[in-house]
Amino acid sequence: MFIELLSFADPNSWTNMFTLGEGVSWLEKIVRPMIIYISLVVLLRLVGKRELAQLNPLDLVVILSLSNTVQNAIIGNDTSLIGGIVGACALLAINYAVAYVKFRWPKVEVVTEGKPITLIDDGKIDHSLLKHELMTENDLDIVAHENGLEDAKDIKKLVLNPNGSFLVEGKDDIRDDKFKHDVLRKIDELSRELKVLNSSLAKTT
Repeated sequence: MFIELLSFADPNSWTNMFTLGEGVSWLEKIVRPMIIYISLVVLLRLVGKRELAQLNPLDLVVILSLSNTVQNAIIGNDTSLIGGIVGACALLAINYAVAYVKFRWPKVEVVTEGKPITLIDDGKIDHSLLKHELMTENDLDIVAHENGLEDAKDIKKLVLNPNGSFLVEGKDDIRDDKFKHDVLRKIDELSRELKVLNSSLAKTT
């Protein structure tokens, strides 16, 4: 431990922390993250929104693995502290630039992220769009379960947003039954709490 502390007292250690690795240029540290950023945006746009929705463990594994896969491509041969900061700044800068462009010109957002897709409309599944997004009816059942519904048959309208989130609208009768069930459950919970409170007051008196 003491030897490790002494190593930080060496001026060369501090110099290495705040200088780029040997043979690495500033331009390379800036360009690498930008190329990876643009490549990932294009790839995610091409493969669809399924990975962003993370419907199953395989989709989650892909998203988590992407960061490790492109890590070496971003940092290259440089693992210095200043190199990491420069790379992070480059990623934030290009993300800010893209967000600004989308804000000024909304049509760019449609090109980069796509439009919302209605997979179920009035209770009817659009199988062509479902196939395009590589989703199965079991995936729709998962979305239904996550929103408190029994299965996809209970969904009146289902929209897959560009960011991978789902807008779910249950059928009217299903929503009414769910509302009544929630109200009855709340009443039952309040009744139990009142019984406990009354019993506590009875003991104190």
